[in-house]
Amino acid sequence: MEKNFLLILFYSASGSVRHLAHAIADGAEETGMNIKIRTVPKVSANSEKTESAVPEKDEIYCSKDDLINCSAIAIGSPTRFGSMAAPLKHFLDSTGDLWATNALENKPGIAFTSTGSMHGGQEVTLFNIITYMLHHGMIILGSPYSFSELNKSKSGGTPYGPSHVESFNSSNELTNDEYEIAKKSGARLANLISKINA
Repeated sequence: MEKNFLLILFYSASGSVRHLAHAIADGAEETGMNIKIRTVPKVSANSEKTESAVPEKDEIYCSKDDLINCSAIAIGSPTRFGSMAAPLKHFLDSTGDLWATNALENKPGIAFTSTGSMHGGQEVTLFNIITYMLHHGMIILGSPYSFSELNKSKSGGTPYGPSHVESFNSSNELTNDEYEIAKKSGARLANLISKINA
């Protein structure tokens, strides 16, 4: 089974977080890193409603084997009232068995997010994801200020991880600065994987 790859795990409702995930993948792929992009199914308050076992389009659902076998993980979620979205939280909450066996320990990771408004809770959501990673013993990376776009972005982009602000351009499309921060974060994570594996 393939083990030297970057897992990009996300949930996206409007498409913004999906665009960030693919920007991170672009940066990592430019370094020659193998990528797996995965999502999670929606959850419903109606306990009788279930998602299809296989998505009808786009990315496939993440498995625990993906988490165990990857070299690093980028995790992204839209912000929901200052916290990560329920579908991603539901999936992450199911990984207690991996925590018990230290399966994710020492894997590098980054967090990424998108909000509808400028002050919609991006940093809190990123820290929700980072807290999950810390509980698993992961190595956390952010987006350093050596990324010039972080100093000039008028929308998304934080030192805690790539982000997007949908209300800035009334679109789920990333601004150039948001894209570059995400892309450079993906390349930085991939370069760390290569150094660790060397």
